[in-house]
Amino acid sequence: MKITPTIRAEIQTYLRRKGLSMTKFGHIAGMNPGTVSGIVTGNRTLSVHQLDRITLGMDLPADYFYERYVEENVIDAPLNWKRISPFLYRCVQFRRLDCLQKVVSVLLDKPTYLPYLFALAEDYYEQGYNEAAAYLYENIAEGEKQQHSERLAICHYRIFTIQVGDDQRQNLNAATIFEAFVERLDEIDQLDALKDLANVYRSLRQWDKVDEMAKKMRDKAEIQYSMKHQQKSRERNESTKKLTRPLFVYISYADLLCASVYEAQGDYQQALQYTYAYADLDWVKETDEDTLYWISLFEHWAQANVTANKLLSGDINALYDYIEYIGAPSDTTEQDKVTQLLNIMMTANRYQIDVNDILQRFETDVNSLLQFPQSNDIYTKQVIPEQFARFGYELAYYYLYRGMYNDGFKYLMYSMVSYHTLNNENYFINCTGLFAHFQAYALPETREEYFKLLEKVWLDNVKKNGTADRRG
Repeated sequence: MKITPTIRAEIQTYLRRKGLSMTKFGHIAGMNPGTVSGIVTGNRTLSVHQLDRITLGMDLPADYFYERYVEENVIDAPLNWKRISPFLYRCVQFRRLDCLQKVVSVLLDKPTYLPYLFALAEDYYEQGYNEAAAYLYENIAEGEKQQHSERLAICHYRIFTIQVGDDQRQNLNAATIFEAFVERLDEIDQLDALKDLANVYRSLRQWDKVDEMAKKMRDKAEIQYSMKHQQKSRERNESTKKLTRPLFVYISYADLLCASVYEAQGDYQQALQYTYAYADLDWVKETDEDTLYWISLFEHWAQANVTANKLLSGDINALYDYIEYIGAPSDTTEQDKVTQLLNIMMTANRYQIDVNDILQRFETDVNSLLQFPQSNDIYTKQVIPEQFARFGYELAYYYLYRGMYNDGFKYLMYSMVSYHTLNNENYFINCTGLFAHFQAYALPETREEYFKLLEKVWLDNVKKNGTADRRG
């Protein structure tokens, strides 16, 4: 069995081999010679800052001694948070999660360290070190699972936001687990949590859950808004600063979500009532710049959605009003544009309307839109990618049924790849059914691309489910 020398022993060996005095090495490493001497003789505790300087002076990789540092200065030494904390930060920066995990496993045996680890996890989360943060949150949650604490709820909220990604099946699982902890959060934090849950359920088209989350958010936001303007206390105003949006937005956004629920269920009259509700914001008391910005957004959304509801309900005359509205110069975002064009295509397919001239007019938008936007916002990460995939499907449906096969299959393949990425089996099956219906018109290279994609989906499922490929 090979015996690994201690850090101190390896430094001593290096100095002898290079013929360096401690004074000389101290100059190379940018350290006081007395400090070097104290570390080498074992009379001084080694900090990670000093370790980094020594490692650099020895011309070694920055994390070369990290495993031994864990053994010698954490496991085999008295625990000292002031010494351990900087080391954990360096572990994350150098992606040495193995070392971080060894240290954390030692600290978790001491419940007094849980608050320190939680604060560390919050720092990692803010800085975007999600893998390390998730590991800490999961272990803190496990350590506090018997406690009915706000910290436990925050851990589950952070885990939920970190886990939400392309895989809609995983997103559903993450949302289901987190939902049980929402009520344990601070009353203000609950508003953003319910908003995020509603957006995930919206991307999954689970309309009953969207409706439930939206109404809970509205009720809680109305209470907070009333308290804010009744109490006028500094504490109340300070607490609402934690929100990612002005407080009134959570009330109006709940109405917007409810409108989307009824629209999806085909109840356009009820959807319009909710749309009129979030269009009427005369009750909002604030007049700051951020509030005015959000008020203008809701007015913009309402104007578009009133026309869209009329359009989807079969009022074809509204189509041209809608086209003029979305074609006018404005601050319309890509998220708005894909929703607007999706509404047009759904209407065209539902009522068999020729919209070739409209597609030609917005050709540049259509071509540029079919890219997933990157954002940390859950709405943009979840709702918009699903709408992009569905937009591709509606375009494919329109073109294929009108005999425009090249365009049809192009958008169909885009939609299939998107739904596979989203792990949305139902809509992926819809795509395969549409391809099967028109496969006689597919070019040989299109069929080859299609079957390669199906094989990839199969292999991905084999890998994911651990099913062996038994041949021969």
